[in-house]
Amino acid sequence: MEPDVLGPPYERHTIDLGTDDEGPVVATLVRRMADRPTGRAVLYVHGFVDYFFQTHVADFFATRGWDFYALDLRKYGRSLLPHQTPNFCRDVGDYFPELDAATAIIRDRDGHSTVLGMAHSTGGLIMSLWADARRDSRPLDGLVLNSPFFDLNVPWVIRRPLAAVVARLGRRSPLRVLPHGLNTVYGESLHADHHGEWSYDLSWKPLAGFPVRLGWLDAIRTAQLRLRAGLAIPVPVLVACSLRSFRGRRWQEAANVADAVLDVEHMVRWAPRLGRHVTVVRFDGGLHDLTLSGPAVREQVFAEVGRWAEGFLDTGPTTTAREPEPVGAAG
Repeated sequence: MEPDVLGPPYERHTIDLGTDDEGPVVATLVRRMADRPTGRAVLYVHGFVDYFFQTHVADFFATRGWDFYALDLRKYGRSLLPHQTPNFCRDVGDYFPELDAATAIIRDRDGHSTVLGMAHSTGGLIMSLWADARRDSRPLDGLVLNSPFFDLNVPWVIRRPLAAVVARLGRRSPLRVLPHGLNTVYGESLHADHHGEWSYDLSWKPLAGFPVRLGWLDAIRTAQLRLRAGLAIPVPVLVACSLRSFRGRRWQEAANVADAVLDVEHMVRWAPRLGRHVTVVRFDGGLHDLTLSGPAVREQVFAEVGRWAEGFLDTGPTTTAREPEPVGAAG
């Protein structure tokens, strides 16, 4: 492990993923240890145009005895290299190797017996498909999905027939940019320089996002089709989202109390397709990333996640884990 940009007590480990058609590829696992060793850990995965900076989420778990790990996926945040197309993939399965490597570190190297997955937006789609694909080995003991990206937030005619046409174009010209990208409303609702309370690296998480490319859209649509056809995630799943969505493309106060990115009704509709044990909870006033909502709402979110984990996971008496490797041993 080496020091992270967040400073102590955060450390990071670079996961070498070989090369792809753009060159070398890495992912980055960030770690924040609890004050006392436990057998429990959280693996957090961010969304699109995102990276891990939500230290208050790590603090919530760490003060309760959970060691916290966050994975910056390839071509995101800490893992974005100069030669790479930001946040791009051709298939969500491209991310499975870093998820496999991260859980191996958490379980085998650091000795945790209980691992809770927690993922936001696009990360929720990715982690759901991975948990289904790895259901025989059960790398997770539970999964919390924070506003997962189960469907495209556009009218039906675009979401279905037109999206299929665009996806086919994406296979021929994967790096071609979609003409209409993201707006700045959600970013403005978050960042302290605008209407939010959070400070983060705008080079890794720009207000208007990165260009949306056709190959990425094809990868997302293909993954969403697989999910909506039905998965068999073998562990309990909590799907959490806002009570309402905001649909404007310019800033309004209503954007501070709603999901300004996705349609929350899609999340509720498709949640039962994840597996046989799914709980859905909605939060009045929640933002797209529920953990970045106003103080009262995020307090409700953490309380609900805590109760759910206590009810459905083995979070009883703390068990002692193996001592982690000395700092620097992993590189």
